[in-house]
Amino acid sequence: MSTVSLLLFVLAAAPVTGKAADPKAGITTVLDDWHLAAAQADEARYFKYFTPDAVYLGTDATERWTRDEFRAWARPYFSKGKAWTFKATSRHITLSKDGKVAWFDEVLDTPNLGPSRGSGVLVKDGATWKIAQYNLSIPIPNDIVDDVVKRIAEASKPAAAPAPKN
Repeated sequence: MSTVSLLLFVLAAAPVTGKAADPKAGITTVLDDWHLAAAQADEARYFKYFTPDAVYLGTDATERWTRDEFRAWARPYFSKGKAWTFKATSRHITLSKDGKVAWFDEVLDTPNLGPSRGSGVLVKDGATWKIAQYNLSIPIPNDIVDDVVKRIAEASKPAAAPAPKN
């Protein structure tokens, strides 16, 4: 066997030691830094993680914003140097078979909303993960849900017309 053939045989038989980067670790890094950017009131860093056509769903039924609408709403908070602080205490991530789409849900510790939940969809943009949709919610314990539903219905009623004055 020639030296070149022997070298090729040895290289072909050698185990591959490099591991492909774990996409879930990359997604975790993106989401953690995204939350940190809000806590640090870094508007540019926070919004760079969104796709141009991203949607943010807030806790109020009226809060469905495009990325740009959400940025306009959030700008005063970022401008004051204090946005919001969300810390994920647990997170589940699932990837599509082709590895280009991921969806997740996370439990959040928040000082202003209490225990909350976020879920969303990320898409692969080159080598970067971008948030295409995020949904923030406040889980309601089942033992108080009836009261909460009634209160939402009451708050959603149109205001009564004032009584006519004589």
